[in-house]
Amino acid sequence: MRLQLALKVDVDTLRGTREGVPALVDALLEHGAGASFLFSMGKDHTGRAIRRVFRPGFFGKVARTSVLEHYGVRTLLYGTLLPGPDISARAGGQMRSVRAAGFETGVHCFDHTLWQDYVTRRGPEWTRRQMGLAVARFSDVFGAAPQMHGAAGWQMTDVALELEEQFGFRYASDTRGSGPFTPLLGARRSGCPQLPTTLPTLDELIGLDGVDERNVHEALLAHTRAGLPHQVFTLHAELEGMKLLPAFRRLLAGWSAQGYELVSMGALLEQLDAGTLPVCAVRAGTVPGRSGTLAVQAPPPH
Repeated sequence: MRLQLALKVDVDTLRGTREGVPALVDALLEHGAGASFLFSMGKDHTGRAIRRVFRPGFFGKVARTSVLEHYGVRTLLYGTLLPGPDISARAGGQMRSVRAAGFETGVHCFDHTLWQDYVTRRGPEWTRRQMGLAVARFSDVFGAAPQMHGAAGWQMTDVALELEEQFGFRYASDTRGSGPFTPLLGARRSGCPQLPTTLPTLDELIGLDGVDERNVHEALLAHTRAGLPHQVFTLHAELEGMKLLPAFRRLLAGWSAQGYELVSMGALLEQLDAGTLPVCAVRAGTVPGRSGTLAVQAPPPH
């Protein structure tokens, strides 16, 4: 079995699409690495994330990861003091250039802040509308329906998992977990397998246990040194595509030295037999270094 590590790029903002994405494409091409880019298709309302100030751990994470430095003042005002720009309307060309360069593309969301803050608190029709808007806009930009979904902020519900089947997604990466699985929806198996993020993100590591931007790659490479199969690493265009780009380049070199083939999510899926994947429920849980609760893979039922 080939030792593969899939790279999943979440693109949350207009600035990330315009600046971070091209930088990541160049770095990935230079290293001969594959990746999947998941785009936020609607308006950039990043500034409205201020609503999260009451979540446990929010201030600690902001202090550790220099949110202002990574996102910039203008982005942090979108949706509050500044109107939120329509990302795909303003940067559709950059999105298409990613596919033209040979990378897989998929849907992250329509409105990142709206999905992350409300999908677990709203009903089925709200969720259907949000996912439908993202799918329709992706189809407009790329001329084809998306095959992959990756939820903003790893926020999902059983309703959203069922909608992925209805919208025709071939697979998804909405969760945090230990390895590929098939979601359990009530008493049945989903038809849309999950490839969860298995590794910590750089912003979850920085600022803890002496880890900073200079050595964060070493901390993450320690997690993969054992040569584990089916690993998924999520990076962000606003972080690894900008200030953390040097750290990401060191990671690419380190993973190659460890013997990993760096691939897209779709390439990882091709190595799996979907019929033999464990069936697991998706539950709310926590991840070290990240505030709030996320959608996590539960252990398989016995």
